[in-house]
Amino acid sequence: MQFVQPIRDPEKIEQMKQLLLSRSKRDWFIFVFGINTGLRIGDILRLKVKDVRNRTHISLIEGKTRKKKWVPINSELKRVIDDYTKGMKADATLFPSYRTRGETGICRVQAYRILNWAADQCGLEEIGTHTLRKTFGYHFYQKTKDVAMLQNIFNHAYPSLTMRYIGINQDMIDEAVSNFAL
Repeated sequence: MQFVQPIRDPEKIEQMKQLLLSRSKRDWFIFVFGINTGLRIGDILRLKVKDVRNRTHISLIEGKTRKKKWVPINSELKRVIDDYTKGMKADATLFPSYRTRGETGICRVQAYRILNWAADQCGLEEIGTHTLRKTFGYHFYQKTKDVAMLQNIFNHAYPSLTMRYIGINQDMIDEAVSNFAL
């Protein structure tokens, strides 16, 4: 299993957005949606237009945990959703496959390819579909310093698991060792 990292640098996030948007609005939207919700890619790819359009929250049963999840949609993401879904049918998949002319959604392998293409263009390594969720968590924590809330959002059992998951523990180790000398 590949270990993936969050995207820590806001400039790299913007660079990823621009690259993905230049390729396709759908590809850009996958990225923006993922880093703003913290949902797992499997849960994201199952969504339909009606699940997000004109909503304040996304309501779903998580694929991995089978727990009910109620995810708030922030105002910026709401604006993006409204623009992206304009003209789409309510029952349409949110992330249509070009190969099937929109009859089905893309699979997680295709989402991985999309993200890795953009990451490669940006010079980022250790990127995968979980990077979206980890990026959300990393920046949520950096802004709020509320590990208990993030633990709750991610349904993690322990705060230490959440900190390790979003890469904060590694950041602290890196800083401590770089400032240490004998």
